[in-house]
Amino acid sequence: MKTNSIGLPQKETEILVNELNILLANFQIYYQNLRGMHWNIRGKSFFDLHLKFEELYNDAQLKIDMIAERILTLGGTPFHTFPDYIEHSKIQIEKNIFKDEEAINLIVNSLSELLKMERIILKQSGAIDDEGTNGMMSDFISEQEKTIWMMSAWLGKTI
Repeated sequence: MKTNSIGLPQKETEILVNELNILLANFQIYYQNLRGMHWNIRGKSFFDLHLKFEELYNDAQLKIDMIAERILTLGGTPFHTFPDYIEHSKIQIEKNIFKDEEAINLIVNSLSELLKMERIILKQSGAIDDEGTNGMMSDFISEQEKTIWMMSAWLGKTI
């Protein structure tokens, strides 16, 4: 079996890089949605949600960089154009969200989609003993599950 310079199987790593790029594209869409909601939110929840959306987009920006750097570590090239992001997006692209419940529902739905992608990557990285990607996905999943729980609680829903 042919391996790359960090000891991972070449073919499986290329497949993993593709999945990471899809995740990267979707995180970029999630990030842009958060920025728009941060700017446009209105109503009685404005102060709380304006700050929360900023917290979430700053976190997404860090994760975007981590994903891109992991792709590079694995020998790939991260997506970096808007056409790539849009082509690979599974997350709903929204604009002009002003209402609090609509915004929170979009976050929950977006994070649910990201979790699906991350679990696929977790399974693939585990199968080839890629602990770097595995650890990153585990951390993302734990954080996002908690965020979904908190956002669902804000909506008055259970998970």
